[in-house]
This record gives sequence, structure tokens and C-alpha cells, in this order.
Amino acid sequence: MHISIATALSAATLVSGAAIKRQNAPSESVPLTSLFPALPISVFEKTAGHTLTLEEALAGLNITGKIHDLADDIGDKIEDTFENTFGDKTNDETNDNLIASSLRVSTTAAAAATCSNVRVRQEWDSLSTSDRQNWVDSLKCLMGKPASGQFSASKSRYEDFVALHQVLTPRVHSNSKFLLWHRYYLWTFEQVLRDDCGFTAPLPWFDETKYAGKFSQSSIFSSQWLGSVAVGGNCVTDGQFANLAINIGPGTGNQPHCLARNGDSAKTINTGQAMVDACNSRGTFADMAGCSETGAHAWGHNGIGAVMQDVYASPADPSFWLHHGFIDRNFRIWQNQNSGVRTTTVGGTDVDGNALTLDTSINVYSIRPDVKIRDILDTTASTLCYKYNY
Repeated sequence: MHISIATALSAATLVSGAAIKRQNAPSESVPLTSLFPALPISVFEKTAGHTLTLEEALAGLNITGKIHDLADDIGDKIEDTFENTFGDKTNDETNDNLIASSLRVSTTAAAAATCSNVRVRQEWDSLSTSDRQNWVDSLKCLMGKPASGQFSASKSRYEDFVALHQVLTPRVHSNSKFLLWHRYYLWTFEQVLRDDCGFTAPLPWFDETKYAGKFSQSSIFSSQWLGSVAVGGNCVTDGQFANLAINIGPGTGNQPHCLARNGDSAKTINTGQAMVDACNSRGTFADMAGCSETGAHAWGHNGIGAVMQDVYASPADPSFWLHHGFIDRNFRIWQNQNSGVRTTTVGGTDVDGNALTLDTSINVYSIRPDVKIRDILDTTASTLCYKYNY
């Protein structure tokens, strides 16, 4: 897991970046500013010591226990941080369908009504230029919309999603809810783009196995699209999100900073096919989920670095959504190996040690309705209605 033990950052006065229109999308604007600094990489806290090596993955090892210990240390602090702002919402998931045995696997049949018109998520390289631009414009649209007011530090609808992730991080990382919650989170983001920002293209994902150790060679990280990746922790000053102003994070604090990346090929090399296959060879959901989280998932976050390595506020970097499409696609590949079982059963535990069941709730703070695990195990069923192009 790309987990960081949050450094206490003093509250800062939050200044909204000026909205500057971009030449290639004159109808949209993003919050840009030259006043927001690049924060030292150290505040995002490197986490290479808590990731699964390829050798460990191939050997069938896992480090979920180590990560659980770290999560326990920070969990209370995070909930205290947001208690006054959000009431007891951070505990909503704690009370969902508690089960005494932490090892029991739910085998109740899942609702599996197949969607009649399944959307196909397309890998970035297979998307047309116009579809890529439609996705980028939709993100910029969301960045230009007023915040909902649900999260005090958020300055836009886009940052509402960053703040949501920040609040729920202790509950949806380092436990078996990780893949399931992020699946619904990504889907929710997609639906908001479609409903509110005119997004009509296939949702893109990034096949990191093709660029393991060489992310900078992907057009994603070019001046045409999301800007450079290997900028040594400095602000990203090229691409369509150059000098992006960020108000959420790092960690549990909120200190204005720019979109920054580091770019470390020694880390992104671990997003390769061998790592994906090693994790997808695991026989149980809980084992695969732990391997996925601390394997390719963590290495991708930490390899892009800076904002992306911040476990709490990493969605502030638009590359987050492409990376998590890759992680969800790998999860779906694992399910496809035995779809009759793996889209109808679940195992593992939540952060409190309670066994997940098909009736365990997944929430995104009412941005979209709460769902149960049974509703999102099969991505081609009626709730989610999507699949990947390969």
C-alpha cells in the first residue's frame, strides 16, 4: 500500500487559484496559479519500505499485517481530524453489517442482472485524440465547478472527490475493502463527469505493464496531455494541468500546493506484467486484494511520486484515475479466471476486522447512493455496467 503516516501540518489559509482558460479548450478552465509552491517530497513521505517486492509477490507472501499495524496507528487521528466537520460520518462504515467471525467467506448468491448496454473502458493508447480531449475537458469542467460545501477545504467539485478520499482513507486502505471501494469510487467519478460535464467518451485506463519502468514514454505524461512525470518533485509546468492549484492534503492536513511529480523508474518497474500475474495467481479475494494494494498499486503511486504518493490526497493528480482504472482492470482479470465464483462471493475483513459479506455497504458520502458489495462484484451487472477492452 502506498501508505503514509501523516505528518501534522498546520492549517493554512486556503487561496483559490485563478481560473485561466486554456487555448486548447477555450470553453473550460482549471484553477492555475504561480503562487502555490511545490512542497518538499518529504511531506508526502516515501513508502517504498512498505510495498511488496516482486520476489515476495512471486513467493506468495503478503504484508497486510504490517500495513494493518500502520493503519491502526493513524486511524484514530484521522477520524478525530474530521469529526467536527463531518460528524460521525467517518464511522458510517463501521456499523455496516458487523459479522463476528473475521475469516468467514460469504457465499450468498449475488444479484447479477446483466446490463443490456455494457460500456467498454478503453486503454489510453487505443483512444482517439478527440476521446482523450473529451476526458481531459470533463476533468477541467469539474475543476471549474463550485464545491458542494460538504468538505470545508475543497474549492471545486473536483476537490470534493479528493477530500472524500482523504476522509475515508483509513477505512478503505490496508484492508479487503480497498479494491471494492475504489471500484465504486472510480465509477462514481465517471458518472459525475458524464452527468455534469458532458463526458461521452469511453473511460480511459493506463496499461502500466506496457510502460513499467518508463512511464515518461507514455503520451499520458506529455505536454499534450497530463504533463511530465520526471520533474524531480517540482511543479508540473507543462501539459493541460500545468501549475494546477491543490487545496487538499498532503496527508490529513490542507496546505496549498501545486501539482508535483517525481518520476522514479526504479519504482514503476514494479507495475509490470510479472507483478500483476503474481498477485492474480492468488486463490482468495483477500490475498489477491492485499497483494494488489501493496504491489502494482503502491508502486505506481510512489513511482509517479509527490502528490500521487500521498495516500490521502493522491486523486488531486489527474493521473490517479488512469492508474486506478489499471488496478480495477487487474481485479476484473482475476475475477474472470473463475467468474462464476469470483463475481458472486467475497472474503476478507474491513479495517475493524469484521468479515466482508455481500451485504456490506460501500459509501461515497451520497455523491451517489450507497451500494452493497453484491451490487459491484460483477462490473457487467446492472449497477456498474462496464468492462475493459482487454
